[in-house]
Amino acid sequence: MSEEIIIAGFGGQGVLSMGKILCYAGIVQGKEVTWMPSYGPEMRGGTANVSVIISDERISSPIISEFDTAIILNQQSMDKFENSVKPGGYLIYDGNGITRHPERTDINVYRVDAAAEAAQMETTKTFNMIVLGGLLQVKPIVEMDKAIEGLKKSLPERYHHLIPVNEKAIHRGTQIIQEVRKAKVEA
Repeated sequence: MSEEIIIAGFGGQGVLSMGKILCYAGIVQGKEVTWMPSYGPEMRGGTANVSVIISDERISSPIISEFDTAIILNQQSMDKFENSVKPGGYLIYDGNGITRHPERTDINVYRVDAAAEAAQMETTKTFNMIVLGGLLQVKPIVEMDKAIEGLKKSLPERYHHLIPVNEKAIHRGTQIIQEVRKAKVEA
């Protein structure tokens, strides 16, 4: 098994930490992983993305241009990465701020309204954990308990009191993700 993922959005949405949690979960599960961030000089509001590879085999290069899964959290990222998803791959997006929804018919498209759900839960900083839960519901590339371990490893100890609310957000994401379109397979 090898899964190549891009997570893309604005700085401040937890893009990089979501990738880091996936990598820690992969390590705990005995997988090979890479985590390659890319972001602008802005602390918040600039674009940010991270490519993650989780594999049973050694990874020859962390540089990838096509992805099995794209997690898209803003319109600029949709414009940039929709066409980078491999045919038959998965695109998961949050609808907040998206003006042009995914158009490809050769990929599986899922929507998780994490921003709205985080606001309703009154825990807006758990937005990325809701998205992560949605991903793990659709593509269980790491076990849920390993994702929780990854969360614990990625959070500094002074924030461990936030683990229960983040864990709740991950589980909520598994419940609210919705399939938009199944890939049309050409024979």
